[in-house]
Amino acid sequence: MKLTCSEMLSREPKKWHMVLLTVLITVLVLSWSASALEVNDTEGSGLVVAKNIMLGILHPTKSLLFSFGTNGVCYLLLETMCIAFLGTLVGAVLAIPISFLAASNIVPKPVAVLCRVFVMAVRTIPAFVYGLMFIMVTGPGAFAGLLTMSVCSIGMLAKMFVESIEELDKGILESLDASGCNLLEKIRYGIIPQLMPSFSSTLIYRFDMNLRDATVLGLVGAGGIGAPLIFAMSSYRWNDVGAILLGLIILVLIVEWISNKLRTKLMRG
Repeated sequence: MKLTCSEMLSREPKKWHMVLLTVLITVLVLSWSASALEVNDTEGSGLVVAKNIMLGILHPTKSLLFSFGTNGVCYLLLETMCIAFLGTLVGAVLAIPISFLAASNIVPKPVAVLCRVFVMAVRTIPAFVYGLMFIMVTGPGAFAGLLTMSVCSIGMLAKMFVESIEELDKGILESLDASGCNLLEKIRYGIIPQLMPSFSSTLIYRFDMNLRDATVLGLVGAGGIGAPLIFAMSSYRWNDVGAILLGLIILVLIVEWISNKLRTKLMRG
C-alpha cells in the first residue's frame, strides 16, 4: 500500500522541540557574544578607510598596475604565484612518502599511527607562526615564504593523500599479481592510475589555497605582494592600494577559473 506525501509527513517523528532548543541556544550565544562588542566612532576612521580603499580600486595607480619592474604589481603577483606554486610542489614531494607511511593498509599500524601524529602536529601550527620562524632563520624574502608554504602544505596534502591511498582497489593489484607483474609494474599500472586523479585534484586545490596564504604571509615579510600592500595602506596611498588589490583580484579570479576547469576535467576522467 502506497502512502501519500501528506501521510508520510504526518508519520515522520516530530523534532520541533530540538529545533526550538537549537535556535534558543544560538540566540543566547549570539547575545552573549554581542555583549562584548564595542563600537567606537563608526562614522570616523573605519568608514573613511573603507571609502578610500573602494575609491582606490576604482582609480588605481596605472603606472604601478602596468609596471613590469621589481616594484610593479605584475612582478609582485608573479612572485606571489611562484611562492604558492613551488610551495605546493615541494610540499607534495614531501607529503607523498609520508602519506604512504601513514596509510594503515600499506604499513603496520604502529608506523601509520606515528606518522599520522606527525602530520597532525604539522597541521596544528598556523602559517603565520611558520612564517615568523623561517624569517628568523633565512631572513625576510620569498625563500621564507616558499618554506612556509611547503611546510603548511605537508599537513593537508598528507591527510588527503592518506584517504586516497586507503581507498585503493586491492582487486586490481591482486589481478596484476596473478598475471606475474613485478612491483614496479604494479605501481605503474595498478596504483598510479588510481591515485593520480585524486592527487592532482588535491594539489590544484592546495595551490589555490596557497595563493591566498602567500598574499597574507607577505604582511610579515615572507615575500610576495602582502608587504607592499600593508606599506601602501600605512602611508595612506590609497590609489596604490587599489592597484595592488585590483591586480590581486584579477589573479585570484583567473587562477580560480583555471583550477575549477582542471578539477572538473579530472573528476570526469
